[in-house]
Amino acid sequence: MLSLRLTRGARPLVLLRRSLVTVAAAGTSFLLLCALGFASGHPSDSQGAVGRLLWCVVPLATTVHLAVAVGRADPSTGPGPGFTAAGLGPARSALLTAASMATACALGGVLALLTFLHLRGDLGGSWLGWAGNGAANRQLGGGQPLPPAGTVTLIAVVPVLVAAACAAGLWPRQPRAGHPPARGPRGARHPAVPARPTVVTGPVGPRPHHATSGLPWGIALTAAGLALQTYASGDAPPHPDAVLSVPGRLDGNPPGVVGGWALAAIGLVLAGPGLIHLCGALLAVGRPGVLRLLAGRVLQQEAGLIGRPVGMLCVLGSAAYTVLELYGRASGPSGAHAFGPLTGLGAALVTLCAAATTVTAVLEARSARGRTTAALLRLGAPARLLRGAAALRATALLALLVPLVWVVAHLTAMPFRR
Repeated sequence: MLSLRLTRGARPLVLLRRSLVTVAAAGTSFLLLCALGFASGHPSDSQGAVGRLLWCVVPLATTVHLAVAVGRADPSTGPGPGFTAAGLGPARSALLTAASMATACALGGVLALLTFLHLRGDLGGSWLGWAGNGAANRQLGGGQPLPPAGTVTLIAVVPVLVAAACAAGLWPRQPRAGHPPARGPRGARHPAVPARPTVVTGPVGPRPHHATSGLPWGIALTAAGLALQTYASGDAPPHPDAVLSVPGRLDGNPPGVVGGWALAAIGLVLAGPGLIHLCGALLAVGRPGVLRLLAGRVLQQEAGLIGRPVGMLCVLGSAAYTVLELYGRASGPSGAHAFGPLTGLGAALVTLCAAATTVTAVLEARSARGRTTAALLRLGAPARLLRGAAALRATALLALLVPLVWVVAHLTAMPFRR
């Protein structure tokens, strides 16, 4: 009930973000139901049903990522003096956020179920029938009964995973050793305890940022994924028609190639924070001026927040380049269309989730540095300095990430050019 009241009194931007979560959950649930409908309509084609279900993992992962980002940036469920006075500490706030996101995803699942049943013709007439698109109706398993247990299970997959991910990602944790504890609310008083003098016996220098810890693993996973797909393609690479006709059968998609793509994508996502931190360090290298120093330090500070969403955008950019090149080879002079409606829906859903997650993370980072921006303005810093720093950050990120995406995309498409 508290989650519903907070939703009703939320600001329009918060409602828009939750609506995006609902839309993403509806699209993912619809794809899962389509896999179930295909399995019920084609009981002998178990491999095709399993292939369709496996291709739903990518939209499901991006939907969960979007829900966690929206829950973290939601101000109505964050810690505050009112929640603390009511006995709602950080742990219960995390549970409240998980309940709010699960409710939004459950609403999307209900909408997906109604749309799916209408397209099958179970709720009366369907526009697929009068359009004469019987093939699409057969893909949804029209005329075949759906198992109630399987339908309920697939509808509950997205809300359950989103609730678990939000609770795990937002659960309060003890600060690591060597890191200062988080600052309390503004205006809180702290006891004046004199700091003990420390004796430095080693070399003096800043400690490595936690965002750089995933950079070696990300590079290793990306290299391993590219090597695996090159090795798995062998002397006879899979035909582009079979590779692009997803979701569908796994006959033309060797497991090694799919596994190599997955490893490379995970590696880019893990390396995202480290790449952004490296970009900030390169901006502030040497004897920088005020503009370069401000832009570089902001990138280093926000690398852990916006790194993984930016890494996901890099994965999408690399995949889009590879798919467009393979689509040109697959269509050829015959003009055969390698994409289906479910493939387009999945691609649009993944793109929407990645873009919304990145925008949410950028807005959260902007809100987090609000005090710093206000302090700079009070000290007399001109507004054009802040705008120039933002433009320099964007330019530096594009200069670093665009060539990286281009190289990864070329290496990904290389086995299919033989």
